[in-house]
Amino acid sequence: MNMNTEESTQNFDWVYYVLGIVAGILTAASATGSFLSSILGGIIGLIIAALFLNKIVKGRTY
Repeated sequence: MNMNTEESTQNFDWVYYVLGIVAGILTAASATGSFLSSILGGIIGLIIAALFLNKIVKGRTY
């Protein structure tokens, strides 16, 4: 019986991007109630998620 002990190298960065988009859309929709501002909020949430991943989480070991 051969047991391989390889580490999982799955990339879960997409979760941060999806959470950023959803949080941005919900925040903008609840604040203004406009569809156009919801789209803008989603874009801003995506940008904040990218900054979070590239500046704060980058290089952190788990």
